[in-house]
Amino acid sequence: MEKIVDWTLPVIVLGIVSFGLFKGINVFDAFVEGASKGLSSAVKLLPVLTGLVLGVGMLRCSGALSALSACLEPIAKLSGIPSGVLPLALLSPVSGSGSLTMYEQILTNFGPDSLEGRIASVLMGSTETTFYAITVYYGSVRVKKTGCTVPSALIADAVSFILSAVTVRLSI
Repeated sequence: MEKIVDWTLPVIVLGIVSFGLFKGINVFDAFVEGASKGLSSAVKLLPVLTGLVLGVGMLRCSGALSALSACLEPIAKLSGIPSGVLPLALLSPVSGSGSLTMYEQILTNFGPDSLEGRIASVLMGSTETTFYAITVYYGSVRVKKTGCTVPSALIADAVSFILSAVTVRLSI
């Protein structure tokens, strides 16, 4: 099995190069052209991603995340959702690394087999870093007006948070 894994990438690269040569394409020039376009796309995305990273840092360091969690705590209690997972639910759409850190804190504080730990585990597997994905996809093609994308994605994130809690409660 190790031999298959060791040979997979070289075989794919050799196959692509062979196909290009068979079709009469200058493979190296095509590679350089593609790499150049990829680099220019990365340069175009850099300011947008820098703004996103800065915003996430400000959100976490300013205490805004804690304040927002505190505001939503009464609603969470009414619906039977533990307040310990609220920061994760709020951070998941914004930052993958931030939500991973928050997830680790939940597991450390409450334990992996606790209600909070289980909900956090399901939530980590069922949400997307919404703003990062929108930033990368729309930023790469220079779309400025996202229309209904952000509200729709945030509604999907909220539904996944609620269903994570419901699913875990039903499985206990």
